[in-house]
Amino acid sequence: MSDWGRYIWFDGKLIPFEDARIHVMTHSLHYGVGVFEGIRAYRTDNGRTAIFRLYEHVDRLLLSANAYKLEIPYTRDEIAEAIIEVVRKSGFDDCYIRPIAFINATKLGVRPPTRRASLAIGVFKWGKYLGEAYYKGARVITSHWRRPPSDSLPMNSKATGHYINSYLATIEAHMKGFDEAILLDSRGFISEGPGQNLFIVKDTKLITPPLHASILPGITRDSIIKLARRELGIGVLEEDITLGMLYSADEAFFTGTATEVTPIVEVDGVPIGDGKPGKVSKRLQKLYEDVVRGRLPEYEEWLTYV
Repeated sequence: MSDWGRYIWFDGKLIPFEDARIHVMTHSLHYGVGVFEGIRAYRTDNGRTAIFRLYEHVDRLLLSANAYKLEIPYTRDEIAEAIIEVVRKSGFDDCYIRPIAFINATKLGVRPPTRRASLAIGVFKWGKYLGEAYYKGARVITSHWRRPPSDSLPMNSKATGHYINSYLATIEAHMKGFDEAILLDSRGFISEGPGQNLFIVKDTKLITPPLHASILPGITRDSIIKLARRELGIGVLEEDITLGMLYSADEAFFTGTATEVTPIVEVDGVPIGDGKPGKVSKRLQKLYEDVVRGRLPEYEEWLTYV
């Protein structure tokens, strides 16, 4: 518990961490019906803590809830203010923020007795998601599990139940001694990592899987697309990527709120490029770090100061 903030915002109230409890027969625990967000706050170079792209994350939470027909009884601004309050009360300079909406009812049955959702928000300290791979590059495998097609689940939503698929891929990778996994979509094209989007670099261009490849529309992904185009003058294509294209890429990297920008140096035993973090990956990693730390005034609009 030491890494967690002292308070949880739960249905409109700040309560002590230890008091944030639900019943074991809660509907969402049994059926995986819930939506959530992952957000980071960073200590900027001016000494203040700022939440990165807060309102974009809140908007995606609400869109995910809508896709699953969940009724969140709070407005966009109320949720944003609650997140700011929890971060402020935590006393953390850097932290990861987890809002989650779920059906907090104890009557079982796939069809819930209510679609009104409870909302909880917690914060905790979280370093580099993939540890040293952030610096030296990740070794990954292609999971034999596939991302579900979008006609099975609304894959543009960040829903709790979707992450059972991610869990299986991650466990598979770690049992085989790798840092992370990559999942293909139902057609056999590259989709994404268990909790990250993916880019390759080929002939000075970035390529990333399109939305129809069963990916989550990542907010870090969107940030990197904009930064690559605006700051580095690099073209970005959203198109299907085959395994062969990945193996023969000049560089590859993951993006995500938890993962940030993490180079990929090996896939299925095949070195990517020279088997070391590439120049473009490292430039984008540094640029992203500069943005979230408030070093580039032109991106102040992405920062919400606490």
